[in-house]
Amino acid sequence: MTDRPHILIVDDDERLRDLLKKYLSRKGFFVSAARDSQHARRILSGLDFDLAIVDVMMPGEDGVSLCQWLVSDRGLPTLLLTARGETEERIRGLEAGADDYMSKPFEPMELLLRINAILRRVPPPEEPEAPKMLHLGPIRYDVSRGELWRGDELIRLTATESALMRLFSREVGEVVSRTRLIEDLGRAGPEGAGAQERAVDVQITRLRRKIEADPKNPRHLQTVRGAGYMLVAD
Repeated sequence: MTDRPHILIVDDDERLRDLLKKYLSRKGFFVSAARDSQHARRILSGLDFDLAIVDVMMPGEDGVSLCQWLVSDRGLPTLLLTARGETEERIRGLEAGADDYMSKPFEPMELLLRINAILRRVPPPEEPEAPKMLHLGPIRYDVSRGELWRGDELIRLTATESALMRLFSREVGEVVSRTRLIEDLGRAGPEGAGAQERAVDVQITRLRRKIEADPKNPRHLQTVRGAGYMLVAD
């Protein structure tokens, strides 16, 4: 057994795959690589991973479609790689469940920082303890376990959504600024404040779909104009 995270790289660029595999291996990760989405699915049928790094533009099934499957079916945190300027592709990726994205070309050290930020957001196993619940209409959030429930149905959360719920649940009824969210989620990067805030807004929109009866008129995860967001429990 080992605590070293296992990362899957999915990219049709053989040179980049090899460079990333060597670099991340030197940084202490186990690394596997796939040349396209079909190859990745075969690898995933027999191995478990802690995070996937997926290129958006690939022959056959594109990275956004693969990302959606990785997140919804496998619960695997995913970082997307996009060509610089592909703003809409990045937004599509975030809406599909990606935890973060980077534009090519990028500095390997920045990629390492983004990977570590995502892995820190994945909730660690916790010792059983008396449950503390937040009630959001028909939804309840188990604070101690980081689990979201609708009746007997466990609602799957991405790593970023889990991080958001942990943050908001610590400050129920308090405004959390976009700047704070960008910092706590590890979103700070070279894309500029506008792009960072848009990325956070996309994640908030996705989380609202899971906790609100009417996501367009949120009751529990409210926007406080000019200030940020606030979680309101029953």
